[in-house]
Order: sequence, then structure tokens, then C-alpha cells
Amino acid sequence: MSDITNKIVEEIGKVIKGKDDVIRMTLCAMLAGGHVLLEDIPGVGKTTLALALSKALSLDHKRVQFTPDVMPSDLLGFNMYDKASGTFRFNEGSIYTNLFLADEINRTSPKTQSALLEVMEEGAATVEGETRVMPKPFFVIATQNPFGSAGTQKLPESQLDRFLISLTMGYPDRKSAIDVLKGGSREAIDTVEPVSDGTGIMKMQDEVEALHVDDSIYDYIVRLCEQTRNGRYFELGLSPRGSIAIMKAAKACAYIEGRDYLIPEDIHEIFPYVASHRLRLNANAKAAGTTRDKAFEAILDEVSIPKVN
Repeated sequence: MSDITNKIVEEIGKVIKGKDDVIRMTLCAMLAGGHVLLEDIPGVGKTTLALALSKALSLDHKRVQFTPDVMPSDLLGFNMYDKASGTFRFNEGSIYTNLFLADEINRTSPKTQSALLEVMEEGAATVEGETRVMPKPFFVIATQNPFGSAGTQKLPESQLDRFLISLTMGYPDRKSAIDVLKGGSREAIDTVEPVSDGTGIMKMQDEVEALHVDDSIYDYIVRLCEQTRNGRYFELGLSPRGSIAIMKAAKACAYIEGRDYLIPEDIHEIFPYVASHRLRLNANAKAAGTTRDKAFEAILDEVSIPKVN
């Protein structure tokens, strides 16, 4: 890893025990200018990860606990009549921040979920015809409980596609669980030291964008996406937006490793994280007992790996 990204992972690792891969992928999404969907059961540290990240990167952050009564205006803001001045005054919603944590996003209404679409895609919110730009950098971490849990509503495909990657934290191993019991995450949060800030993040994002990509890598990404559309495993294959997400995330992973160019291994590493929330197994794959992870492995095996010049 590069020195700065290694330090960021170390600081967040003080709180999130035994999950360096999750921390690394979350940082990868941020450096790629994307958003993260964390899907897991309650209590495994999803919210704590977002808080530790905001502290390590010196970012302003806000958190909304999504419930059925959360309205779009709670996120985007609203105009209120000021009787004293005789004019309308805009009241900012919670979305105007660097790091926005949408906690349990699939417990709120589809209307409120959709209110995030423009903000996540454009980095701006339009309220009553007036568009307001988000602070930079702007990053969304949304957590959701597994679909089927009581009170959940499935996110629409258009919303899912706005997330660069999807992660599952899972349970900690025994040693990490013991460390959590001994230290306590609340106390550990106070030990996280700032490593960078908003300006530093944007500088790193520019450096990620400037990474060299060989033509053979572009071709490889397209061939992988085409392979997901052959109907053998998935209902629908990856869209062009999905291929762009693969390239962006792979660039960030290469940067974190200290390289200024992409190699096929970068694509292999991020492919499951980019594809998992975009692809659904079809009936034939389910009947054959194929899991999503096995389908991803098959896709990667079936597409020839290029030789990078």
C-alpha cells in the first residue's frame, strides 16, 4: 500500500477489528469518487465504520436513521416562510455534508430512497427549481439489513446502480470479537487520529483519475461485461455504467497498492464488489445450485486474461 492509504487503513482498523479488506474497499470507493452500500445484519459495525472513516479523513459527516416517516425534505431541505422578513428562507436538509450515512436505507419509503438519486449521481440537490451543489468531497455510505428482514423495502435497480460497490462485513473472527469486548468501539473511536482531509482526498481522487489504463485492459473490462450478458447465470448483464464502475474502482485499487497503472489482478479484485448488487441469478442458475460467487468465478475463468504492455 501507499504510505497515506496504509495509515488511513491502520487508523480505522483501531475500531473495525479484523476487517482490513472492508476498510480498504470502502477507501477504494471514496478515492474513485463513488458510494458504498453495506448490506449486513445489525450490530456488526457498519455505522462505526462510517464514523471512523469520517474522523480519519477529517470530514464533516451526518447520519440519518431511515424509518418509514423520513421524508425527502428531511434530506434535501425545504423553503419556509419567514414572517419577520416577509421572504422564504431555505432550511438545509441533512444531505449537505462530506460524508452522509444513510442508515438502514431499505426501511424508508421508495419516495425518500429516490430523493437520493440526483444527489448521488450529480452531487447536487434540486429543491423547488433551485439546484444546490454538495460540499466536496461528497460520499454516501448506505447500510441496509438483508432483504426479507421485518419492515424492509427493496431498493430499486436505479438506486442500486448509483452505488459503486457493495460490501458485506460479516461477523468478526474470535480474536477480533474478544478485542471488541475488551476495548469497546465507543472508546476506540476516540483513538482514531486524522490522517488526511477533504483537500487531500480530492488530490488523491485526481491522481486516481490520471492513472494509465492500457487498451488491453479496456478490452478486458468490456469482454467481462459482455460475458455477464450471455444468459447462463444472470437475468440481466452489466450495463455500460457497470463497466465504468469496474474501471474506476480498479484504478483506485491500483493507486492504493502504489501503482500508477492497471493490471488484470485489479479487475479481478474489485469485480465481485462492483457486480454483486447489479446482477441477479436467473432461474436456471438457481436450479443448478449456482451461487453468485461461483457465477463470478466462472465469468472470470471464461474470459481470457490480457497481457499488459
